[in-house]
Amino acid sequence: MTIKPDKPADDIVQHARRKKAARDHPGPSPLRGIGTFGMIGWSIAVPTVGGAFLGLWLDRVAPQRFSWTIALILGGVVLGAFIAGMWVGKEGRDE
Repeated sequence: MTIKPDKPADDIVQHARRKKAARDHPGPSPLRGIGTFGMIGWSIAVPTVGGAFLGLWLDRVAPQRFSWTIALILGGVVLGAFIAGMWVGKEGRDE
């Protein structure tokens, strides 16, 4: 006598495995993407605005032939892009 595999039981087992896999490895969340986008924006905005304020102060306190404000705004953008790049790299490794 041969034992026939129980088709409904196999379907239940496969369904349970798929649910467990989906629970253990969830897909990317839209809210996580929005949060990352916001973090990247703040990573660029904060050093840029900080550079602008520091530059305005230095233009009054220690005037030079060049504009401290413009130089530090550009420096803030570069620093912010570096920080944002690090965040993007970190988020890419997490997934």
